[in-house]
Amino acid sequence: MADEQERADQQASGKTKAGAAFRTIGEVADQLDLPQHVLRFWEKKFHQIRPVKRNGGRRYYRTEDIALLGEIRVLLHDQGYTIRGVQKLLREGGLAKAVRARAQQEKTAAAPTQDAGKRKPAKAAGQDRQIGMPFDLLNDMGSLRHALKSCLKDLESIHADIVARQNR
Repeated sequence: MADEQERADQQASGKTKAGAAFRTIGEVADQLDLPQHVLRFWEKKFHQIRPVKRNGGRRYYRTEDIALLGEIRVLLHDQGYTIRGVQKLLREGGLAKAVRARAQQEKTAAAPTQDAGKRKPAKAAGQDRQIGMPFDLLNDMGSLRHALKSCLKDLESIHADIVARQNR
């Protein structure tokens, strides 16, 4: 209840958070229309979701985390994916493709019915462009992880050779 009063006070005074500001779990839950415990559960199931935790365990979500949570919500609730299915998409980098395909479908479906008076505000269009960024980053991170694992194996092999030579 105190959060609602605080938000109302901020809106009345014109002090709202910037688009890139960190959001609390309550704000994200309201934005995504999900209970807070679901967000905590998803943190355990999807290791890609890593909110910043401050003293006392209070969570603060970045815009990338919120975008990822939004896509996970769409896949689970609207498109009928299972948690394992979404985990597989994240592992294989297919989530970025699914996001792009859905965004393209939404653009083509909305284009003929939109007239000049009903266009989305510029802010919403900027948010659409932001959504793709974290998923491309996740794909790059997956490739980097694979390369690092390969380097680690090479280093372990070199280390084993050095140890073997020292024991001779």
